[in-house]
Amino acid sequence: MGTVVSLELRDQGIPADAVDAVFGHLHEVDARFSTYRPDSEVSRLGRGALEPSAASAEVRHVLAVCEQLRRDSGGAFDAGRAGRDGRLDPSGYVKGWAVEEAAWRLDDAGAHDYLINAGGDVVARGEASPGHRWRVGIRHPDQPDKVAAVFAVRDGAVATSGTYERGDHIVDPRTGQPARGLRSLTVVGPRLGFVDAYATAAFVMGLAGLAWVATHPGHEALAITDDDRLVWTEGLARYLVSGTGAATALG
Repeated sequence: MGTVVSLELRDQGIPADAVDAVFGHLHEVDARFSTYRPDSEVSRLGRGALEPSAASAEVRHVLAVCEQLRRDSGGAFDAGRAGRDGRLDPSGYVKGWAVEEAAWRLDDAGAHDYLINAGGDVVARGEASPGHRWRVGIRHPDQPDKVAAVFAVRDGAVATSGTYERGDHIVDPRTGQPARGLRSLTVVGPRLGFVDAYATAAFVMGLAGLAWVATHPGHEALAITDDDRLVWTEGLARYLVSGTGAATALG
């Protein structure tokens, strides 16, 4: 799905086939859900060459969750209008969901301490070293070699939506226009599928998206505004290690 995935595994004795299963699963998901592959189920659904009822169980599950997310977000997340030409594109949920599903394969193999990074969206299990949570940096929007904030995460997920790498690629499905008001928005929570989707929806909502994220138990958010302020939900304090610039906590 157009991203690079890396794995940092701290556990000893995890069989190589368990690691292979992680990346094998991600390749399978790409083949089924990629909007860049004309033969994928999602591409065929988008152009009307495949009926939804004939899609695989995985695709039907994802589409059902995406519809739930559309309703929950008031249309700020809408897989049916997220594609470059307004066609079906569930990538805002699929990438995080796929990485989380891949992580379960490591869990089943007995892994406890590892981090999977999919293009900056992260699943963090256990600890980076004894007594130390995994540290996840949020890239500074103007200085790629610096971070705007650092989270310390154990058994959680982090995802960021923003414009400073790919420009105005995040469109508000409700208007068809690029989202405005924020440069990036990061969500931390228990499961990457929803964390990723919430980051996309909240970015579209602008500052109001932080309060929306906070209505979901276990989820917190941090945003960098167009005028370069850091703002975050009150509960984020337990994750935040450091930050730069002016900051405002939104309760």
